[in-house]
Amino acid sequence: MEYECVTDVGRIKDYLQNAPVVGFDFETAPLLQYRNDPRASLDAHRSCIVGISLSVKEGTAIYVPLQHFIGENADSAQVIHFLRNALWTNSQVVKVAHNLAFESMFLYALDIIIQPPCYDTIAAAQLTLKAPFEFRSLSDCGLKKLVPELIGDELPTFEEVTEGRFFDELPSHAPETVRYACADADYALRLYHRFNRWFDKALPRHRYIVEQVESPTAVYCGLMKYNGLLMDETAMIRKQGECAVRLLEIRERIRDMIGDVDIGANASTQAFKDYLFKTLELPVLKTTEKNAEAADDQTMVMLAEWCAVHRPELVPLFEMVQEYRKWSKLKATYIDGYLAFINPATGRIHCDLLPLATETGRFAARNPNLQNCPRKTNDPVGIRSFILAPDGHVLVSCDFSQIELRVGAFYCRDPKMLDTYRSGGDIHAATTSAIFGIPYEQAVDKNAPDYKERRTIAKNVNFGVFYGLFARGLQRTLRFKAGLDKSFSDCQEIIDNLKAGYPNLTRWQSQAKAAATKRQYTQTFLGRRRYLPGIVSQDWGKRSFGERCALNTPIQGTAADILKLALGRLIEGLPERPWLRPLLQIHDELVFELPADRLEEAVAFIQDCMDAQPFPEMDVPIVAEAAYGPDFGHMTEWE
Repeated sequence: MEYECVTDVGRIKDYLQNAPVVGFDFETAPLLQYRNDPRASLDAHRSCIVGISLSVKEGTAIYVPLQHFIGENADSAQVIHFLRNALWTNSQVVKVAHNLAFESMFLYALDIIIQPPCYDTIAAAQLTLKAPFEFRSLSDCGLKKLVPELIGDELPTFEEVTEGRFFDELPSHAPETVRYACADADYALRLYHRFNRWFDKALPRHRYIVEQVESPTAVYCGLMKYNGLLMDETAMIRKQGECAVRLLEIRERIRDMIGDVDIGANASTQAFKDYLFKTLELPVLKTTEKNAEAADDQTMVMLAEWCAVHRPELVPLFEMVQEYRKWSKLKATYIDGYLAFINPATGRIHCDLLPLATETGRFAARNPNLQNCPRKTNDPVGIRSFILAPDGHVLVSCDFSQIELRVGAFYCRDPKMLDTYRSGGDIHAATTSAIFGIPYEQAVDKNAPDYKERRTIAKNVNFGVFYGLFARGLQRTLRFKAGLDKSFSDCQEIIDNLKAGYPNLTRWQSQAKAAATKRQYTQTFLGRRRYLPGIVSQDWGKRSFGERCALNTPIQGTAADILKLALGRLIEGLPERPWLRPLLQIHDELVFELPADRLEEAVAFIQDCMDAQPFPEMDVPIVAEAAYGPDFGHMTEWE
């Protein structure tokens, strides 16, 4: 390998020589006050860039040390300034990194936002196959795992090289230091070429998704991770105590009803199930996949309804159990859990956003999962109010309006759906009109008889029918989510009326399932593929699951692609708006922090990025709705 340590900016420039593609990587180490926490090396608020490796040709690389304690270092300010313009914001150079979100986070700490074109080899790895019908998961995509598998070389581990030291404690020019650092950039570049050759041969559209969708998204994830969410820790601790008191009160009331049966933290222990099904001899209305008695929330509702008819004296027990579970979840997950992740250096939560953690391409989150933050309609604690804007700032949320329904209308080409969206109409009113046989004018009239119930049914039908919702499923959804008790025949009539009102819907569903069955995969409009080998299984459950995926993946996945394309547009506009701070992504929603006096300007920019036509064929308007407020629990709609 031609690996070299370089400390002169002129030599860095000579090495790059206007190369069209550059692999790069950072070595980091904690600041002195955080050395007792080994995780601090990965935190851009508590660590620094120790050195930068660059590679323009396979088998070659240079290492630029910046902050080693032993040996010569380059002038950090000069190097960063040069690379900012020559590499990271240069629109003529493809920036390649393995885990681009990590590098993006550290550069953002230096007020640098990586600009396209860029390429994340972790994203590329996750969009390549490791076996027939199986894409790589994130755990399969570490550099030390991919290089032996795909290139045949072995790379030393960080622990082997550092021997318990931090990277800045290694001599800057030592061969082992240079070799380890340079290899990360060199092999990222090699993987770039290797993956692109595979894409061009096997899945060309996945190369487009990596380059145009997932790599800018990785940059955006680094920004969100760095900014994090400011938390009202004082209020959280106060509510933690209130929740504990409330749980004790509920537990005592349950003990008065059932004695000293151990119900645990969530009223789902085997002892509690034995009490229900053996002591009380209640019927087993639902079982788990392993054929054991279920004790989830739906089971509690079903048992409460059964008891209302057969054992009315037990109804209060199930009401208390549901209340106990709700408060236990609020305390354990959203107060205790969130408190554990507040960064001591920032007072914020910096969760991991995972843009390729689901098979449809939708985001997931962990450490903690802020995407499942409860809405205020089901939250007596006010969890969202813990997320604050700093003094003089506001939070802004921009949410795609009915994005999956709009994508569904685009796919099925139903004239009534398309006309509703193109004319700015109300799709839920249009569906109400179709399934209840009433004029559209009556369906939008809030004073009309049965307006609320009909609209509730229409919403649930709209959000389920694109995915092959059957009468039994609609009945269950209305019962457990909307509190409406409709007969099976009523639900079947609703679905039949919907299909008659939107005839192209049924046609598209049949075509989508037939195509997926023939190919054994489905895909988004941009070509993000999902393999469905189970769709041809003789097992009804596997086949049915495959058919549902054949319907929901094109819609959910295309909606996810549309959101990620918007992130690319945001990336390009953020350098001119350093005051606009991306914080979080929740499903179809983006959350930002900004100075209060920039509100109008920010909303206009964000909506322009989100409302833009995502691809030329998309002929259904995309609309993002904005809200703002001092905290995430008190948001006012932007007019």
